[in-house]
Amino acid sequence: MGKQSWAISILLISSLIGLTGCTEKTTTKPPEDKVTEPQKQSVTKLPEEPLKEEQKPVTVNIIDPNTKAILKTFIPLEMGFDDNKGTYQKEIENWAKDMARGTQTTPGYDQRMILDRIDANGQIIKGKPQVILEESELVEKIMAASVNGGDVELPLYVTESGYKPEDVAHLNEVVVASYTTRFDSRVIGRSKNIELSAQAINNVIVGAGDFFSFNTTVGPSDAAHGYQKAKEIVNKQLVDGIGGGICQTSSTLFNSVDQIGVSYVEKHHHSLSVGYVPAGRDATVSYGGPDFRFQNTKGVPILIKTIYGKGTLTVEVRTSIAYESLIAKGN
Repeated sequence: MGKQSWAISILLISSLIGLTGCTEKTTTKPPEDKVTEPQKQSVTKLPEEPLKEEQKPVTVNIIDPNTKAILKTFIPLEMGFDDNKGTYQKEIENWAKDMARGTQTTPGYDQRMILDRIDANGQIIKGKPQVILEESELVEKIMAASVNGGDVELPLYVTESGYKPEDVAHLNEVVVASYTTRFDSRVIGRSKNIELSAQAINNVIVGAGDFFSFNTTVGPSDAAHGYQKAKEIVNKQLVDGIGGGICQTSSTLFNSVDQIGVSYVEKHHHSLSVGYVPAGRDATVSYGGPDFRFQNTKGVPILIKTIYGKGTLTVEVRTSIAYESLIAKGN
């Protein structure tokens, strides 16, 4: 009995110890307070607008068609294109006029034709073609380009002489017009001036549609070109001047070509009557001033031939036999 009681006591004590151990193992700590971070608000990012490029002003570049160089740049906005097109156009017109005809310091694009001639061996001495800058067309193109900008090439028109190379050998065949004037061969200076100017227009080919200019063909009648002092008419007075007498050459030419009926571009009378042609039949000239100009409207080429003699000057108009019938005198 004593042993059983002891054993039971040991079992009871062991059970209590086990329960105590279990109690410690199952005991949990109270939950700690958690700090909740505030949630970040979602921000919707708007799409970025592209940066606008700085708008450049409209420009109009004027181009030389031969060299492709930019001659001038217009900025229409700065010149009042949007506010007053009429004023803007007037400024463009003035500029185009200067470009075509030139200024006192700058030559223009317009060039009179320098006609070809035949030398003593029957070979052609080339002149220069006519060049025209069409002012109205240039202005029209600039005005159109002034809206959105762009490049404008100068509208240049080049015209070659109106004859065929095969014509040259035959243009001397037949005389269709002729006129002779007389002068005092004892007056050395004047005689020399007539001779030099006659040589300058001799054997000049005036093709169909070509424009003849006495001043352009003869050139300066000054001492540097061999011209001498002689009497000339200036403001209704006879005065000494270099080149006096060349007007007899131009007047003789006029009376010759007038017989075949050319179209006159420029012709002037002297302020005094002259003795070598009838009244009203003269054509005064002065390099850089009055000119004698005509256009060959006959439809076929002609050749100017001068014959200088002692006290006489004859100017003939010649052409080929094939063209003779096509040149009706006076028409």
